[in-house]
Amino acid sequence: MTDKLQTFIVEDNHTIRENLTAMLEELTPVEAQGFAVSQHEALDWLHSNQDGWRLLIVDLFLQSGTGLGVIEAVGPIQPDQHIVILSNYVEDDIRQRSAQLGVSAVFDKSRDIEKLIDFCNELAST
Repeated sequence: MTDKLQTFIVEDNHTIRENLTAMLEELTPVEAQGFAVSQHEALDWLHSNQDGWRLLIVDLFLQSGTGLGVIEAVGPIQPDQHIVILSNYVEDDIRQRSAQLGVSAVFDKSRDIEKLIDFCNELAST
């Protein structure tokens, strides 16, 4: 049996966030612990819940602040914690910067949803 994958989502678009959460909870062991729409909100939650997540899904463009700002400021993470980017803007420079920051994967919202589902299922089984 696969354990639930405690996940925090940083996405400012309500419709995308709700659809993403519903889809991941239906098709993967993801269990959403909460969400944030801004860099400040995300960091508040993450600093208060350092051990309360295994997967952090981050969009790059937020109501205020940026997804990269969240990733840079989250600080050191545990070996069993993973950060992924899910964005419409996944150019080579973003992939390169993400790798430097220790991001596990970068997914394009318009093309890589199945890859994100596979990633979540694989992560939950480890």
